[in-house]
Amino acid sequence: MTNGALFVVSAPSGAGKTSLVNGLRACLDGIVVSVSHTTRAKRPGEEQGRDYFFIDPPAFEKMLEEGAFLEYAKVYDFYYGTARTTVGAALDEGLDLVLEIDWQGARQIREQIEGCTSIFILPPSRQALEERLLGRGQDQPEIIARRMQDAITEMAHYREYDYLIVNADFQTALHQLKSIVLAKRAETRRQVDKLQDLITHLLA
Repeated sequence: MTNGALFVVSAPSGAGKTSLVNGLRACLDGIVVSVSHTTRAKRPGEEQGRDYFFIDPPAFEKMLEEGAFLEYAKVYDFYYGTARTTVGAALDEGLDLVLEIDWQGARQIREQIEGCTSIFILPPSRQALEERLLGRGQDQPEIIARRMQDAITEMAHYREYDYLIVNADFQTALHQLKSIVLAKRAETRRQVDKLQDLITHLLA
């Protein structure tokens, strides 16, 4: 069986990354999203093992020492990490796996996994990004200001990615994201096993 493909998706907070990935899962089969480990507290509506694996800092540090993470980063005073077992299990099953991580994690993934596809999501403007962050109603003004500054730092790394999508219109951005995945699935190396009978018949 052909292994699945790995997609790394990054964006500044508020650019709509998670909504786009959820939309991708809704319109394509065989797409799963990696569940990361984090030391931050669980937010209302979040579930252990579905949104994140919530663990305390000592447990995270122990996993770090054991080399359990494929990538990790400190974001807004909390640690986030992707376990090697999470990625390996999905790809071995032939599933296409999406990692929603920041530029630091994306850089670590690219250094370790050949052939991964990286995608960066941009907001249409700074104003739109700030409005989306304010619209969440979850953070104080000083936190919003910090997130905006961090967003600029994040966006400065857009050139490191294979693809760049501007989320000005959700459906257009989702179509572009879906097209990238479908193109990856159509690569010859991924099609050979699936189409072997057809190819043999055509070349007989």
